[in-house]
Amino acid sequence: MQSQGDKMGKKILVTRSSLPPLEEYVEEIRDIFESHWLTNMGAKHEALTEELRKFFGVRELTLFQNGHLALEFALQALELSGEVITTPFTFASTTWAIIRSGLTPVFCDIDPETYTLDPAKLESLITERTAAILPVHVYGNLCDTEALAEIAARHKLPLIYDAAHAFGVRKNGVSAAAFGDISMFSFHATKVFHTIEGGAVCCRDKELSTKLFRLKNFGIEENETYCVGGNGKMNEFEAAMGLCNLRHLPEELAKRQRVYTHYVELLSEVEGLKLPKQQAGVTANYAYFPVVFTDTYGETRDEASLRLQAKGYYPRKYFYPCTNAFPFLNGRIDPGHTPIAEDISKRVLTLPLYADLELADVEQICRILRREA
Repeated sequence: MQSQGDKMGKKILVTRSSLPPLEEYVEEIRDIFESHWLTNMGAKHEALTEELRKFFGVRELTLFQNGHLALEFALQALELSGEVITTPFTFASTTWAIIRSGLTPVFCDIDPETYTLDPAKLESLITERTAAILPVHVYGNLCDTEALAEIAARHKLPLIYDAAHAFGVRKNGVSAAAFGDISMFSFHATKVFHTIEGGAVCCRDKELSTKLFRLKNFGIEENETYCVGGNGKMNEFEAAMGLCNLRHLPEELAKRQRVYTHYVELLSEVEGLKLPKQQAGVTANYAYFPVVFTDTYGETRDEASLRLQAKGYYPRKYFYPCTNAFPFLNGRIDPGHTPIAEDISKRVLTLPLYADLELADVEQICRILRREA
């Protein structure tokens, strides 16, 4: 069978947005046109908020225009000052949210198997300047939530999870949204679940949730008074997309699992390739398929990536570089202090994975990585 990557030179990118049937979305937005209520927490916004509360099993959930704003407003709501311990093996947004909030990131190295913040390396970084801990669930791998909770509680520090990759992931039946004081989710178009653009903050504290709501709405409080806020509201068309996509989530996850499993079947015996491992007790969402190239593979990650691109397949060096190696931070932070994160960032390649990726393309990608094509 001819793969899509070979047809008419079509590019297969690392991800592609899933969409509901057009007719379903048109029907979902019909009453938006009838009401002319386009934003400012309309019926779709409220319906999606309630559906996601039930899905996550949380009491408090606030929708945002995107995950980055959700994280920034969460940090603002906690009124922090000083340092936030986080991971450098993440998307730029995590680090920028800390810096843009007037806080200083302190970088902790990662676990070499899950690529998440390593609790064993965390405690030595805590000082009197530490204001919070901000770990990241990576590729759908969950952090060691028990160890992090114990450390945060002992030092009386807020525990804020960047859960952008963890939509639908559960540990022993408990949603990723339930861990920590705050969990932030991204609903960007490339995620397992999306609202085109969007995000959310889940928490247990009603007062904190109320504050988040006010902050995203220009800081408007009761009696026509204001606190310093901004505009982080999700609009009705995005919420409508979320309502549609949430209905199709089971089939979305099943399709992703099919692709993920096929990669494992075809690459598990390839020397020099380290494949992702499923975590015990964790229900996965199959968000990404990262492959780490070790010295025994015979060529570098970059060389393998170029061979894939020559055949029309475009994986991503995700994450590279580590955020503590960004030029903006040169001279202020030494990425050598997180050697595992630095090493993984130079070896990892996330392969194309999305619900409608044809298995013929998975097979061709694997043939290229096995040097058979």
